[in-house]
This record gives sequence, structure tokens and C-alpha cells, in this order.
Amino acid sequence: MLFKRRKKPSHMERLRVAVWPRHSWVRSTKYFSKRVLRLSASPHVVALGFAAGAFASFTPCLGFHFVIAAAISFAIGGNIIASAIGTAVGNPLTFPFIWASTYKLGTWILYGTPTHTPHPKGMLAHGFWEQSLEALWPLIKPMLVGSIPLGILAAFVCYIIVRISVAGYQKTRRHRLQIKHKALALTSLKSNPLNAIKSEQDHTH
Repeated sequence: MLFKRRKKPSHMERLRVAVWPRHSWVRSTKYFSKRVLRLSASPHVVALGFAAGAFASFTPCLGFHFVIAAAISFAIGGNIIASAIGTAVGNPLTFPFIWASTYKLGTWILYGTPTHTPHPKGMLAHGFWEQSLEALWPLIKPMLVGSIPLGILAAFVCYIIVRISVAGYQKTRRHRLQIKHKALALTSLKSNPLNAIKSEQDHTH
């Protein structure tokens, strides 16, 4: 390909870009924001899709956030593309806070007092990814339970913000297009006086 990199990025470089993008998180956030605002759907539909993605990002099902977001978005009538963008709510910067909060809330819901909660620190010390699902379940279960109320809260907040933002963007865009069309029509009339005479005749009829 014409713009393909000559040297393939190493695994460490890919990991670094995943944690900290080349153009910073601020620029990445602006990029995703523009993608959401420019979606050709109603503000309600776009906001529903984004909210579905935000909810999915709170679940501990890493690797399945896109699938979960798309399924929820389809079920509630949201925009699928917006749901994929909404999963960006969960990222290397926010995941530590999401996981900690969902685990703490989940253990409180399931076990009440901290004295009855499981202690996953031991198995984490022996390697998280080497554990079986049965061994990880004491950690995943509270996170899964806690992700539901926190995910709903995040989805609600994202829905309001995205709907207001998309509605404002679409209103401004329609206004700009109207001004552009009027300017083009005025230029056309000035450049060809016959068009002005014809336009007046059409109005009289």
C-alpha cells in the first residue's frame, strides 16, 4: 500500500500507543467527539447508541464490549456506530477506576460488610491471566454485579450529554446550510439578471 509503514511497530510500541496515543488523549477525544456529532441519525438514536457503549464499558467482559454494546444498542433502537464509539468510555485511563468502583460496589451488594468479602489479592499475585474462570469468579462476580448500577448511571449521564451536543450540532449545521444556500441563490441571481426576472414571475403566478 502507498501509505503503509516501512517498519512494522513492535509489541511494546503498540502497547504504548494503546495506553497513550501518539497524538495524546485530548486529540483522540476530539476525534471521537466529531465522529459522534457527525453521525447521520437523530440525537435520540445517537445518544442511545453511545449510552449502550458506555454501559458495556463498565462490564468486566474485556474483549466483548463492542459485541455487548452493539446488542444493547440494537435492542433499544440506538445507533450501532455510536455504540462502538461509546465503548471508548472504558480506556486504559478509566479502567482502574471502573474496575475498583464496580468491585467495591458489587461486594457491598453481595456480601454487605467487608469482613465477608472474598480476597482476590492472593490469586492476582500468582498471575491474573493464568487463573481459570472458576478461580477468577470471586473477582468477576462482584465486578459484574457492581457494573450494572454504575453502568446505568454512566449511560444516563452520557445519554443526556450526547443528545444535547448532537442536537446543538445538527441545529447549527442546518442553520449554516440555509445561509449557504441563500448566499448561493443570491449570487446566482446577481450573475444572471434573467434568473431574477424569472423568479419574480414565478412569485407573481
